[in-house]
Amino acid sequence: MSETGPVHAEQTLEHLRKIGAHNAEALRAAADRLFAAVRADGLVFTAGAGHSLAGVMESYYRAGGLAAVRPLYHPDLLPLHGAVASTRTERRTGLAEEVLTAAGFRGGADALVVFSNSGVNPYPVELARLARAAGSTVVAITSPTASAEAPKRAGTTLAEEAEIVLDTLVPGGDASYPPAEPVTAPLSSMANAFLWNMLLVRMYDLAGAAGVDLPVWRSSNTVGGDEANAANLAHYGARVPGLN
Repeated sequence: MSETGPVHAEQTLEHLRKIGAHNAEALRAAADRLFAAVRADGLVFTAGAGHSLAGVMESYYRAGGLAAVRPLYHPDLLPLHGAVASTRTERRTGLAEEVLTAAGFRGGADALVVFSNSGVNPYPVELARLARAAGSTVVAITSPTASAEAPKRAGTTLAEEAEIVLDTLVPGGDASYPPAEPVTAPLSSMANAFLWNMLLVRMYDLAGAAGVDLPVWRSSNTVGGDEANAANLAHYGARVPGLN
């Protein structure tokens, strides 16, 4: 490791600590709403585009993850299916409505979590606007600082459209190193995963206090894992395509 490696590692850890402290109240509010959705047998829809899809992947069908998650996805949003094309797709007006309709999003008891660092393109903004109009809680995991520095291609931002904002505190451009003029070491994926895990922790504690079990996945690579997951697959499989 280079001499600057340990310094940057500590700066990154400090950034995560700052995120936790900064979002303490918003995390409580978001966890309350998401847990209420799960208790009402709703789903938590998660969405993102480009590398924000890493947050969606973190939320869906993984060991220790919430079973009541329905990922929103369109192949053209994934850079692996066409890097430049994925950027163009996120900027396309109307895609959010297509994706929500195809997913059977019903609003009301269902909640939506949208990952987007800049939060300025039509896809994440329109997702939030449509979901709130349908009566759903919308949680944005985004950076208002990055939004302020980016062109508002949707006329507004994800942070402005969401009900609850979890601020990643990531600077515009996402890079974090070197500190004076950052060009590499993006922060948003780590910040997204950290905030999502903080939501899971709070939801687990809420479930414990309510005397109910939070539906979570066990690793299928542990003894008894497949058996433990069977009930979740039976309960959510019909509503979450791709589980079965």
